Amino acid sequence: MIAIQTKYLPATNSKGSRIKAWTPNKQSVTIPYSYDMTDDYLHFEAVKALVKKYKLDWNLEDMRFGGTENGYVFCFAHSIIGK
Repeated sequence: MIAIQTKYLPATNSKGSRIKAWTPNKQSVTIPYSYDMTDDYLHFEAVKALVKKYKLDWNLEDMRFGGTENGYVFCFAHSIIGK
């Protein structure tokens, strides 16, 4: 299973607010924060940008997510533990 984590990065003196998405194998992407979107949708946009940047062959239509202390974690529905 691959888990994609995302988190909000606050604005600094030189950069605006951003969302960062990354995988355990050190693939990452950072996108600008958009105040026109809800948080969960914006974090998913970061996941989509990561998939596009690394040309990953992942079907995101069946992706699940949940909130954490620092952001969100996204994973795939086929990553379930059997009974």
